[in-house]
Amino acid sequence: MNNFESKSIILFDGVCNLCNASVNFVIKHDKKAQFLFASFQSDVAKEIMLHFNLKNLNEDTVILVEGYKICDKSTAALKITKRLDGGFKVFYAFIIIPKFLRDWIYSFIAKNRYDWFGKRESCMIPSAKLKNRFLA
Repeated sequence: MNNFESKSIILFDGVCNLCNASVNFVIKHDKKAQFLFASFQSDVAKEIMLHFNLKNLNEDTVILVEGYKICDKSTAALKITKRLDGGFKVFYAFIIIPKFLRDWIYSFIAKNRYDWFGKRESCMIPSAKLKNRFLA
């Protein structure tokens, strides 16, 4: 775990089409390559979750790991948008909405994501160009 502590890592559901589209969106708008990615199905994500004692984590959330801190659901999504290039930083203003309301909306979408957006049989395989952004 020590070699990841200086990186910002996004943990995501690798078989979820919405999650994969979100990862591709972040990559496209993260010109400084600030984020690394690991699917919940990977050994690296399992190691990170064990390190942070996230044993009973449901894979219907996004986790942002920044050094020794983690955040999930709407807070993670908003913190990610805050660091993207372009006008996406403006979405961080939604952080003023109470977390329980933001997370309720987030959880509603997450609960229905497979029905609305579909699911893959296996995790996506990054292109050779993007392979260094994904933790195996």
